[in-house]
Amino acid sequence: MSKLKGKVAIVTGASKGIGAGIAKALGTEGASVVVNYVSSREDADKVVAEIVSAGGKAVAVGGDVSKAAEAQALVDAAIKNFGHLDVLVNNAGTSDLKPLDAVGEADFHRVFNINVLGPILVTQAAIKHLGEGASIINIGSGASRITPANSTVYTSSKAAVDALTGVWAREFGARKIRVNSINPGLVETEGSVSRGYIGSDFEKWMIAQAPLGRTGRVIDISLIALFLASDDSAWLTGEILLASGGIR
Repeated sequence: MSKLKGKVAIVTGASKGIGAGIAKALGTEGASVVVNYVSSREDADKVVAEIVSAGGKAVAVGGDVSKAAEAQALVDAAIKNFGHLDVLVNNAGTSDLKPLDAVGEADFHRVFNINVLGPILVTQAAIKHLGEGASIINIGSGASRITPANSTVYTSSKAAVDALTGVWAREFGARKIRVNSINPGLVETEGSVSRGYIGSDFEKWMIAQAPLGRTGRVIDISLIALFLASDDSAWLTGEILLASGGIR
C-alpha cells in the first residue's frame, strides 16, 4: 500500500538535485506533487514526466519563493490542481562559499532571501491549508552543525532554518502539524558537480570525516523525506536530522 496515497505535496526547488529526488520519491508513494521551479521549466517537466510515467500525478509550477506573491501563487496552484495540501518540503536554496572578507551586502541578502525568507513565505501561504497530520519538511544543511570555514552567510542562513524548524514545531503542534528538518552533508547533485565540490579536495576531506566513508546520494535524502512525509514519523516533530553519513 502506498504510504502517501491521497496526499498532496509541494516541493520547492524541485527541478533538479535533492528537490527532484524528493518529488519523485513522494510521487512514487502515491502523493500528487507540485514540482516548483524558478528558472528551468524543462527540467521541472522532466520530473513531472517521470512521476506521471510511474503512475503518479504531478504538475510543474514556476515561482520565486523569496517573493510573497509567487509563494502564494505556488500554494494556490496546489489547491487549484489537487484540492488540498498535506506535505510541504521547503527545499529551494542556494549556497555562497567565500571567506568573510569577500562577503558583501548583496551576498547576504541573496542567500537569506532564498534560504530563510523563502521558507517563511511559502509556509505562511501553506499553513492556511494544512491540517491535522500534515508534515512540513525543511531542508537545512549539515553546515549548521559542522560550521566549515568560508561559509559565513550560507551556514548562518541554514542555522536560521534550524531555528525555524523548532519555532514552527511549537507553533503548529497544537494543530497536529509536524515540522522537521533534514540537514544533508555533501550530496552529489548537478549543483555540487557544477560548483566543483565533487572530485575536489573538499570532497576528499568530507569523505575522510564520514564514518560511512562516502559522499551522500540524492536517494539517501529522498528516503528520509519520504519517512518524514508519511505517518511512519507521526511521533517526530521539531527534529533536525543530520543526514551526513555520520559527520559531526
